[in-house]
Amino acid sequence: MDDPIAAGGLRRALGPRDVALYFVTSGVNLQWVAAAAAAGASSLVVWVIGALAMFLPIAVCVVFLSSRYPEQGGLYVWSRHAFGPFAGFMTGWTYWTSNLPYFPGLMYFAAGNLLFVGGTAASAGSANALAGAPLYFVAIALLGLAVGTWLNVLGLGVGKWLNNAGAYARTLATLLLIVLGIAAWWRFGSATRIDRSTLAPHLGLDDVIFWSTIAFAYTGPESASFMGGEIEDARRTVPRALIVAAPLIAAIYILGTLSVLVAIPQSATSPMYGVMEAIARTSARLGAAWLVPLAAVLVAFTCLGGLGAWLGSVARIPFVAGLDSYLPKAFGRLHPRYGSPANALVTQAVIAGLFAVLGQAGTSVKGAYDVLISMMVIALMLPFLFLFAAAIRLSGRPPAPGELRMPGGRYTIVAMALVGLVTTSGSIVLATLPQPGDAAWVWSLVKIVGGTVVMVGAGAFVYWLGSRRAARAGSAAPLR
Repeated sequence: MDDPIAAGGLRRALGPRDVALYFVTSGVNLQWVAAAAAAGASSLVVWVIGALAMFLPIAVCVVFLSSRYPEQGGLYVWSRHAFGPFAGFMTGWTYWTSNLPYFPGLMYFAAGNLLFVGGTAASAGSANALAGAPLYFVAIALLGLAVGTWLNVLGLGVGKWLNNAGAYARTLATLLLIVLGIAAWWRFGSATRIDRSTLAPHLGLDDVIFWSTIAFAYTGPESASFMGGEIEDARRTVPRALIVAAPLIAAIYILGTLSVLVAIPQSATSPMYGVMEAIARTSARLGAAWLVPLAAVLVAFTCLGGLGAWLGSVARIPFVAGLDSYLPKAFGRLHPRYGSPANALVTQAVIAGLFAVLGQAGTSVKGAYDVLISMMVIALMLPFLFLFAAAIRLSGRPPAPGELRMPGGRYTIVAMALVGLVTTSGSIVLATLPQPGDAAWVWSLVKIVGGTVVMVGAGAFVYWLGSRRAARAGSAAPLR
């Protein structure tokens, strides 16, 4: 069967450089740098632990599985081969729906950083009157969703430029943050004490909750596999691009966090404004306040680029996972000119917009941001349970022709998958714990757990209806 998404001149649109930049754009976000800095110097060690406990297992399993099954479909295809059509469907469904609360959360972070366009640390960020205005944050989230959706409707040939531009903006913003951090350390010393005692990971409630965010931050390498039909020689391009992107991702997270901690005290760091607060304070002390608006635009654009990358990737999941067979026919139509899944893109943007509105209901801007973060951590971790379990099961089967050989063979794959399973399970539990200082933690917990249950339950219900419909028609289940 021809790949419908690759139609319309989009086949093989992504080369090695595009895929490497995609990994950097989708796999890194400076909002996690801010969250890590707010957790203190120990987060520098936690980043390293997270790389070994989450990123490395994902990378090993993705390289193995994408090499054995290079066809477009990613997690869905791997789960279906390992556990059957229902597991494949639920993997695709949970991965698709888990990204919907992620989109407004990403744009909330962008909105917070845009507050610095008009001022320095003294008049921007958390001190700005808009910092506590829910309408402003919801409006920026909806605007970002509209722009990212429109560019992806024009096709990956156009949408990839937003992804690539986001990667370049992220690189420039991170370099600026690091250079300013070095300058601050050289001129004024570190604003945060960094020694053996502060680097040791702590076991306080706020610290362990943060660990689940670190695990989430390292996800992303699996997403390119959903676009396998649009990648040149996906079996070889994906692993090579991942090798190039991996050290950049780790460097951005670790060096970026260190730079924030050097620039401002950990006690004054905010998970939403930390990056720009560090840049604004250091720029002002160095007499270079003109850098602040530039940095704010760069950081916001990295969020828009990441949004565009994820919008384009997850919009293809319903097609490659057969979810479109269970949904209204209009959902599966491609744009007659651009060959893009326009209806799917618009639908997920609308649902993500609803998450922005509902997540904000009855709480503060910070409360809404925390709810969106927890929801996306839990929901996205669910399909990773299938990913690691599928790697264990499929690694015991005979290799496919042309499959890349993994050093250590099945022993390496199983060991990494087990580490990933433990990390993923722990992250799901930690993400359900209430945030310290959340006065409306009961309402937040209801939103987090209730929203997750509704998303998973809706997927099972849709599958059941589709199976019944197929049985009445006397045909096989519509899963491809």
